[in-house]
Amino acid sequence: MASSYRELFSVKGSIAFSAAGLVARIPVPMMGIGIITMLAQMRGDYGLAGLVSAAFTLSMALLGPQVSRLVDRRGQSRILLPVTGISVMSLGALLLCARFEAPVWTLYLFAVLAGFMPSMAAMVRARWSLLYRDSPRLHTAFSLEAVVDELTFVVGPALSVALCTTVFPEAGPLVAVVFLALGVLLFVARRETEPPVLPASDSAGGSAIRLGAVRVLVLTLVAGGVIVGTVDVVSVAFAQHLGNPAAAGIVVSVYAVGSAISGLVFGTLKASLSPPRLLLIGTAGTAASAVPLLAVDGIVNLSVVVFIAGLFFSPTMIVVMGMIEKIVPAEKLTEGMTWAITGLSIGVALGAAVAGGAVERFGPDGGFVVAVVAGGSMILIASLSYPLLSRKTEVRAGREVPC
Repeated sequence: MASSYRELFSVKGSIAFSAAGLVARIPVPMMGIGIITMLAQMRGDYGLAGLVSAAFTLSMALLGPQVSRLVDRRGQSRILLPVTGISVMSLGALLLCARFEAPVWTLYLFAVLAGFMPSMAAMVRARWSLLYRDSPRLHTAFSLEAVVDELTFVVGPALSVALCTTVFPEAGPLVAVVFLALGVLLFVARRETEPPVLPASDSAGGSAIRLGAVRVLVLTLVAGGVIVGTVDVVSVAFAQHLGNPAAAGIVVSVYAVGSAISGLVFGTLKASLSPPRLLLIGTAGTAASAVPLLAVDGIVNLSVVVFIAGLFFSPTMIVVMGMIEKIVPAEKLTEGMTWAITGLSIGVALGAAVAGGAVERFGPDGGFVVAVVAGGSMILIASLSYPLLSRKTEVRAGREVPC
């Protein structure tokens, strides 16, 4: 298995852009929880902290695809530096406003402007696509990126909270700003692996989200993200219900570990099944693995169930990214991948919000029901869109890429 991943880095510059991309994408999971922790400590208002963090998350979800669309049109090196500059300066202003007790509206203003933060996960995947298009290695590269995403969402929030609570309240977001600026600078410097700007094709008018196949794939990830957000919230509620709040971290980590392991293994496989059929299997497994949540009665049982559920998450994400690479015109690839990541982020936020309300009214079991419904929605979307996805992947690719 290790040899499959070593082969990815045989191309000059691949290690450098991958490492820089890792540094530049850690700020995304650090910033949301960092804003909440910072403002909760400095102003003692959890409602305000949550709303400002939500403003940043929503802004990034809406602006991210537009930034990536500009990248497709103008190139990474021309767009990433100015938009990152806007985000860095806005985040710096947000920290200053928090420190000097500026009016509340300034917090919202700079949180929204900070949403210009680029989707570095999509930028890295676009470079892998350039290097290994039409090669089985692209599947392995997407698998690696799915695992890296998991690791950043495990390490990032924990690091941000630790910095905010042990150093000073702004420390978490401040370190995230440093990571963002440094990572993007190092990433852009690797010009030898930067995708070229491609001329628009006859079929490439408008945004990538206008493609029906892209929309159903994004909706699939929204439903998957709801499960992730639900697991985060319900794990905390369930652990507190049992009188062991610290166990929530174990449950969330187990979910990420299961997803990372399956992603690494999946990246070395060369199945003969088509991507749409693999998506059906992945969503069916996700839906089925959510059902046992309704019967858990302890932390050990919950950990086992979420570990199994996590085994289906990364492969499903990898298959979706692979299909987007086939369906979206090459000159809109970064935007298409960013829409997928945005869908996942929206799902996580939606899942956290809905599951939180369900837990308040019905206890942890109410949150588990949200996960089961989301799993059912995933398989329903995949089943209904199967003919469309099969047709689009065959027409665009004219071949089957090993998955």
